[in-house]
Amino acid sequence: MATYNYFIHPHGLALESGEKLDELRIAYTIFGNPQARKTVWVCHALSGNSLVAEWWSGLFGENRFFNFSEYRIVCANVIGSCYGSTGPEDLADNEGFPLITIKDIVKAHILLRRYLKIEEIDILIGASLGGQQAVEWAIEESDRIKELILIATNADHSPWGKAANEAQRLALLADSSFGKKGGGKEGLKAARAIAMLSYRSYDDFTIKQSETVAKPDDYRACSYVRYQGEKFIDRFSARSYYTLTKAMDSHNVGRGRDTIKSALQSIKARTLVVGVDSDTLFPLCEQEFLADYIPNAELGVIHSKHGHDAFLIEYEQLQKLLDEFIYNDFKGFKPTIFKTLTQ
Repeated sequence: MATYNYFIHPHGLALESGEKLDELRIAYTIFGNPQARKTVWVCHALSGNSLVAEWWSGLFGENRFFNFSEYRIVCANVIGSCYGSTGPEDLADNEGFPLITIKDIVKAHILLRRYLKIEEIDILIGASLGGQQAVEWAIEESDRIKELILIATNADHSPWGKAANEAQRLALLADSSFGKKGGGKEGLKAARAIAMLSYRSYDDFTIKQSETVAKPDDYRACSYVRYQGEKFIDRFSARSYYTLTKAMDSHNVGRGRDTIKSALQSIKARTLVVGVDSDTLFPLCEQEFLADYIPNAELGVIHSKHGHDAFLIEYEQLQKLLDEFIYNDFKGFKPTIFKTLTQ
């Protein structure tokens, strides 16, 4: 079973906010064949960790699309998380953790890349917050990323996404134990329940949570979001959740550069952008925007009733898009063409 490795950077990390992490620790895992010709680097989503074969097992593992016998696969835990990298749970009760941005996360992982002596990343892949990292990285090190796969993500986190995250943070702050080591569990439970509304869709809830018998209370949909919240508090930290939703809000590839569009146009990697047609958190128009302005990009679409989380569910569709892109010179549709063909 794969375990974490740790990279300690002795000089800490200067943050975009002007503050500094005095200690930079990154938990990372390397899977697969160390002699493989191709290196795949996976950027994980908000609540993920470096054990990609556990949470993205539909794509990564023995006899999966990214087969461990064929690739060297690297996944690193983001700073601010609670899975081994420097994060809020390292601090004493009620001690504040600095603002972490997507740019900071990428800066830390570039230090890890150098430590591992990886000069080129053959395939950089990420979804959701992981996709935000991947697009930022492909801009920051445009000469080192050969192929880029961006799934259900964006170039600038939307007002809708920021509002959804703030609603979750309000739930966290309403818990009087928030800020204490291991505290804030009731607030985290509520925050996760709120998040599920944006991770799934109206149709997903209708299909899976409708009642078979009319009754006045105790509905399946209510039990479902309670269960998701209760399950989540066993594996995640309230302070890390607060930190990483703020990091997601910070995402804007144009900050510190001329414009968002010019930043995207600087990407040199051959790129596949994948959207989900029922995603309300990262709607398809955001992936169309990416594919419009990244020079060598194609757009693929997952058709699903499951919403944003379809990238963790619709493996057959996702694998087909990846197979065509990586092995068969996939030529998807540029957004303007795609709209015409699907009307």
